[in-house]
Amino acid sequence: MADDTTARASGYPDAPPRVGFFTDTSVCIGCKACEVACKEWNAVPEDGLELTGMSYDNTQGLGADTWRHVAFIEQRKPLGGQEPGTGHEGVDVFAAARGLGTSPDSPGPGATAPAPGTAPAGAPAGEISPLAPEGRTELRWLMSSDVCKHCTHAACLDVCPTGSLFRTEFGTVVVQEDICNGCGYCVPACPYGVIDQRPDDGRAWKCTLCYDRLGVGMEPACAKACPTDSIQFGPLEELRERAAARVAQLHAAGVADARLYGEDPEDGVGGDGAFFLLLDEPEVYGLPPDPVVTTRDLPAMWRHAAAAAASLAALAAVSFTRRPR
Repeated sequence: MADDTTARASGYPDAPPRVGFFTDTSVCIGCKACEVACKEWNAVPEDGLELTGMSYDNTQGLGADTWRHVAFIEQRKPLGGQEPGTGHEGVDVFAAARGLGTSPDSPGPGATAPAPGTAPAGAPAGEISPLAPEGRTELRWLMSSDVCKHCTHAACLDVCPTGSLFRTEFGTVVVQEDICNGCGYCVPACPYGVIDQRPDDGRAWKCTLCYDRLGVGMEPACAKACPTDSIQFGPLEELRERAAARVAQLHAAGVADARLYGEDPEDGVGGDGAFFLLLDEPEVYGLPPDPVVTTRDLPAMWRHAAAAAASLAALAAVSFTRRPR
């Protein structure tokens, strides 16, 4: 289904252009401002402040009380097209600390830029070097702010028996908590594992893409709070063009692993309303590599079930007509 007809097919003949999120993970700094802004605006309950043991992460994944989740992935891998440097094995960090400020190679506290003439290759003098001290570049952080994908073909909509889930005029998918009966059908239907139920009342909750803000011309709270524009909001077609240009820019800079995820209208969910620029395989970020709308085969299953029922009825009728009298 094309983006310009997604809302119209849901009963909005004069729908505005479909909007969504483009999350550029290459500029995410892991500040979690998006998580905080989402909770504050939508009155999402606190869901734990203890570290999970999985890096600097106190939320672990999306859920009923976590509508935005910033993932932290640590990798022993060079940044972009740079060559790996020396390893950390055998390095005496205490000796290195004692030597701070005693040599040009160890400029000491407060120094954030190499002196003119001493910058490594690729780093103009007087600017922050893209290389770690002593040329070590084998460690990197991947950070990504995950959210509901607002799929074009949304299985959660297909299975909801009460109409609690609905498509908005902006092409987004929203849960009406006052209509939700807590059946939970939407939870296993989501191919991304986004939607979830709160244990206290059983109702389902997820990102609404700040539907109330969209209605008055405001951008979602998470995008508004993002200090690096990692989360970008706008018309979906415009975001896709911007994302393609960004990937081309990164490839030209030597970041060969840069790729888009969820932007293709021909994928298994008809394209996501919230898509991402990733720096590694989707599985590294906890995303399914090839998501498919889980209700895709329901029509065929119903047809097969109806055919089987008709066959059984026909066999039963034949058996009764052939009974000896």
